[in-house]
Amino acid sequence: MTVHPQVKALLERVARSPLPPYHTVPAFVARRIYRDTRSALAPKAPEVSDVKLLVLENRIAVRVYRPSSDILPALVFFHGGGWTIGDLDTHDVLCRQLAAGARCAVFSVDYRLAPENPFPAAVDDAVAATKYLMSNPGPLKIDASRIAVGGDSAGGNLAAVVALELKKHNLAFQLLIYPATDQRCEFDSHSRNGEGYLLTKDAIGFFRGGYLPDAKDWTDWRASPLLAADHRGVAPAYVLTAGFDPLLDEGRAYARKLSAAGVAVEYREYADMVHGFMLFGGVVDTANAAVAECCARLRTAFEKVEA
Repeated sequence: MTVHPQVKALLERVARSPLPPYHTVPAFVARRIYRDTRSALAPKAPEVSDVKLLVLENRIAVRVYRPSSDILPALVFFHGGGWTIGDLDTHDVLCRQLAAGARCAVFSVDYRLAPENPFPAAVDDAVAATKYLMSNPGPLKIDASRIAVGGDSAGGNLAAVVALELKKHNLAFQLLIYPATDQRCEFDSHSRNGEGYLLTKDAIGFFRGGYLPDAKDWTDWRASPLLAADHRGVAPAYVLTAGFDPLLDEGRAYARKLSAAGVAVEYREYADMVHGFMLFGGVVDTANAAVAECCARLRTAFEKVEA
């Protein structure tokens, strides 16, 4: 298997870029590089009925996307970016796609970023935001029985951790898009795919160094959900991975761990894709197909609860 021709063209474009790698600049500069380059690769944003900013308990900002004014199922979404460089804007188009395609309200959480706010700040914000939604369905016009969590990369990590933390609260679903699940970074795909496919070993080290500066935290299950003692009873999951991603093996391992614990899980590997491809719908057709698949999985999960 080789990378998709559209991805190959993107990799060649990146190789010609004069912009420095993330790990060679301060975090605030890396954030600007990430934000500007993501927007250049995004597809046209679909229309949604309403987008607004909420501030939960005067401390956590959340951007809400609604396809209609009806009472809706909800997806609590955590953006990727290594817990360091993503934000509400880098994932705005994806959240609009998910809201329109899955016919649900999407609550995109502006959790605190490293290195200014290292672990477990992002986890604390992710859990707090999800609990708030669960406790306030009426004012938010959402169905409390149909709340899912989801995210990509670092956001997939946070979604998995929230699902574990709140497994007694009957979450409807977890959408895990190429999630980081093991901060030891020892799976073979870290070496096999660690250079030349956008997310590099050096970048992973940069992100982990800011988010988890103390190595003893690498094996904390709230940082490495694969290492949690018990996965039984967590919400059903859809786990999506990319074949040329350093995180491929740990995403696959997490799907297997959930399945072994009796969790209903569906796994899909996009074998010719790279890490982050879901945001590249402006130049990579498979990205839009993968988003549509995620929307379909969400709709099915919400319908099962409704039935």
